Amino acid sequence: MSYSTDRIRNIVIAGHGQTGKTTLFEHLLFAGGVIQRAEALESGRTTSDYTPEEIERKISIHAAMGHIEKNGTKINFFDTPGSSDFTGAVIVGFRAAEFALLMVDAKSGVQIETVKLWRSLDVSGKPRGLFITKMDNDQADFNRTLDDIKEKFKIEPVVISMPIGSGSGLTGVVDVLHEKAYFQHGDALEKEEAVPAEFAGAVASAREKLIEAAAEGDDNLMEKYLENGTLSIDEMKTGLVKALAENKYVPVFAGSPIKNCGLASLVDFIAAAAPNPKTAKDTARDAEGNETPVAIDPDKPMSGLVIRTNYDQFSGKLSWVKIITGKLAADSEAFNVSDNKKERIGKLYICQGKKLEEVKELSAGDIGIITKATTLKTNDTIAAADCPAYAPLKLPEPVHSVAVNALAKKDEDKLGEFLVRTTEEDKTFRFQYNGETKEAVISGMGELQINIILEKVKTNNKIEVETRVPRIAYRETITKKSDAEYTHKKQSGGHGQFGRVKIEIAPRGRSEGYEFVNAIFGGAIPKNFIPGVEKGLVEGMGHGTMASYPVVDVEVKLVDGKHHDVDSNELSFRIAARNAFREAMKKANPTLLEPIMNLIVYIEENYLGNVMSDLSVKRGKIVGQDSTGGIAVVRAEVPMAELLRYSIDLRSITSGTGSFNVDFSHYSPISGRIADEVIKARESFKIQDADE
Repeated sequence: MSYSTDRIRNIVIAGHGQTGKTTLFEHLLFAGGVIQRAEALESGRTTSDYTPEEIERKISIHAAMGHIEKNGTKINFFDTPGSSDFTGAVIVGFRAAEFALLMVDAKSGVQIETVKLWRSLDVSGKPRGLFITKMDNDQADFNRTLDDIKEKFKIEPVVISMPIGSGSGLTGVVDVLHEKAYFQHGDALEKEEAVPAEFAGAVASAREKLIEAAAEGDDNLMEKYLENGTLSIDEMKTGLVKALAENKYVPVFAGSPIKNCGLASLVDFIAAAAPNPKTAKDTARDAEGNETPVAIDPDKPMSGLVIRTNYDQFSGKLSWVKIITGKLAADSEAFNVSDNKKERIGKLYICQGKKLEEVKELSAGDIGIITKATTLKTNDTIAAADCPAYAPLKLPEPVHSVAVNALAKKDEDKLGEFLVRTTEEDKTFRFQYNGETKEAVISGMGELQINIILEKVKTNNKIEVETRVPRIAYRETITKKSDAEYTHKKQSGGHGQFGRVKIEIAPRGRSEGYEFVNAIFGGAIPKNFIPGVEKGLVEGMGHGTMASYPVVDVEVKLVDGKHHDVDSNELSFRIAARNAFREAMKKANPTLLEPIMNLIVYIEENYLGNVMSDLSVKRGKIVGQDSTGGIAVVRAEVPMAELLRYSIDLRSITSGTGSFNVDFSHYSPISGRIADEVIKARESFKIQDADE
């Protein structure tokens, strides 16, 4: 069955690990009648956690999708992981959905990963709501959790459903919008009943806030509210839809999904008031990188974005696509804008976890799967005709890297093929050969992600892999001016080789790079040999004089030289320039440079002192710090060499609760003992590489 764009809702379920996202997803499918029973996470049979690694570890690793229908509206749900190691899956969900539902544990309150997700949603302005879950826990406290939400997010949440009791006394929830109660009965679905009399005051107070939120959505409704002091239920729904689409309020729900408690009021609200795709926009990017908003519009020619790629052992390559304009039909032809190639679209599917359901078409706003599309890859734009490409997923930089190689040389190619395919499936995972350090390096969002990938290499491909801490790509530069003259002369019968160059070198500012200045006058070096001089200089900069690292941030001025009418050629001047540079560099007080990274650490406040002390030991420079509601954010600049195992260190310091982001900042000089150790290690690497 095909659904029109206004009858589609895309909801991403996200939050800190262990907050019950998969449980909610599973029980929503049960409540929607698409599965016969809701399986427990421990059973290994949940709809969304179906890969061997998810079943074994009992955690979500990939984004999974399922859907239900309510009052003629199709609701797509994304179940996403809670660990920061798998943040790429959450970003997929955020891009695909128009509404984010963040889970908050009624005992623990707002936790670090949820704070990070909230900040990400703030950047995009995406509408979001909060589900206060696990209300059946004996230490659950709805009002305390509401206060925590107010403190950490600086909002006044609007309660849509409130719990009736808590802990073992949890019996149901009250739906504030519709003024009715839903009571739970064992493992069965909720039953609608009248609101208990003792909740009349609380419901009236919550309903007043709900009416105010609805009035914010429309000027006419605001006037009517100010005149009459209230709104009808239909007026409330109209206002709530508009206000939520503009992210003007944050609805809050309560319950215990494992008890099927709080699901009916949540689904009712999503079907009635959650933003439909028509209210949202995606982003196109032109050749110059300029971004333009694009409305999700069913009346325009077909276009869409491939948001995920994965491989299924039975169905082969699966390309997940969000349709942004028009309709995509099965057995049609599309244009891969990103690769400038035509793509034959065969069968189309939607899914319930790993189960594929064939459909004839997908409307704008819907998400489906194309099978065996040869040219499609994640972030590709497909369209009925040529059009601007959609902006790619905004993914964080990897924070954890290891160098890898197969223990058996014969397995190296097979290992490379597997790792390349993994980069297609997980865009936060990187694999590249570093020619400078002569290592194959894999990088990801944390040790857990990397370990799971390496376990798959061993289990699925029978390849034994060796890992080690990767080498650092240091640089060399100079700190004062110098000059040098070098003559290359070689005579061996017939035409010889002759070239003389004189150069002056001077330091440039950090990150200003290399600059060549041709100051030759009077034809001392003919113009046709100048390119050879510059090639030689670049070759000389490829291996510095301290530890053979590349040289950066240097100005080289060619001031004089000499040529021979017969023996001079480009090779002669290339060799002369290369050696002249090396001689000049030795006299220019060379120094080593190390890469410095921007580090942002998210931790609970009670770990702040230990984290700050650890960063000091790691030669880190604190550049900023703020704290809200028990969550501290530390910003620092830290040498890359100190962060190679930081995911492991931070986990140890914070009992697994901390997380961080990291990206490159700049290169900075090092000297003394640290420089001596780098030079010594470089000599050791040369010996190892020679042996290999």
